[in-house]
Amino acid sequence: MHKGQRSPGALNPQRLIRCIGYSAITCFDQVVREALLEDRMVMVKSSSVDLVTQTDQKVEQLIIQSVKEKFPTHRFIGEESVAAGEPCVLSDEPTWIIDPIDGTTNFVHRFPFVAVSIGFSVNKQVEFGVVYSCLEDKMFTARRGRGSFCNGDPLQVSDQKAIKQSIIATEFGSDRDPEVVDKIFSSLRNILCIPVHGIRSAGTAAINMCLVASGCVEAYYEIGMHVWDLAAASLIVSEAGGVLMDVEGGPFDLMSRRVIAANNRTIAERISGEIQAYAPARDDAAAPGADP
Repeated sequence: MHKGQRSPGALNPQRLIRCIGYSAITCFDQVVREALLEDRMVMVKSSSVDLVTQTDQKVEQLIIQSVKEKFPTHRFIGEESVAAGEPCVLSDEPTWIIDPIDGTTNFVHRFPFVAVSIGFSVNKQVEFGVVYSCLEDKMFTARRGRGSFCNGDPLQVSDQKAIKQSIIATEFGSDRDPEVVDKIFSSLRNILCIPVHGIRSAGTAAINMCLVASGCVEAYYEIGMHVWDLAAASLIVSEAGGVLMDVEGGPFDLMSRRVIAANNRTIAERISGEIQAYAPARDDAAAPGADP
């Protein structure tokens, strides 16, 4: 290699942003829009309400292939790859964290909130993130230390300080164990009766978090989603001035499958105090060296 020549895996931030933006728009938008016009083959993963389609698998493969052409040494955590048996390991190596269709149930039912989520991490820290909401044609982007944007316009969380004047987003997840469902509805009742202005649910963690970043809702909380749902959107929230924490008030852990994303710490802590917390299996539970 000649002096000054950049290696294929070198970390050029602008090149990375172009790459993930290109992957999100070209691979996801065209495939999903075409699939929405066709009958979809629906399969199940962990349960009858945890759905996957051939489109999820196709989009993930296209994104990974596109990235590998530019960065052959980089690693990947993809929702469908993990479902097929690949380990879910977040290492210090450059890693792409991909949810090919966030909102698969929405997609199956043509409910109009469907997104691709692509985060890029180094040293276990997300450095870049893209969430593309296909049917809204909204591309949310963030680069660490450089802010968050939607279609190029800067994002800023809501300045609302009173939780009683707030809208809160959440999801109900795919776990139908009665004890878990009881905790979900107990938390929902506690928060609704604070009282807050309302509870909303888009059916996709990534879009819910982008709504926090956009100032449309004051907070989002959930237990049971995955690292691929959270990676890109967590950076979008923090770069828009928001805060992230665990549902029990501790530091946010990307692999824990638990999050509160809020416009400020006061609202996040109030929500934390109302949640009936439980601990799903960590995303890295089967990884070498993972916490038991």
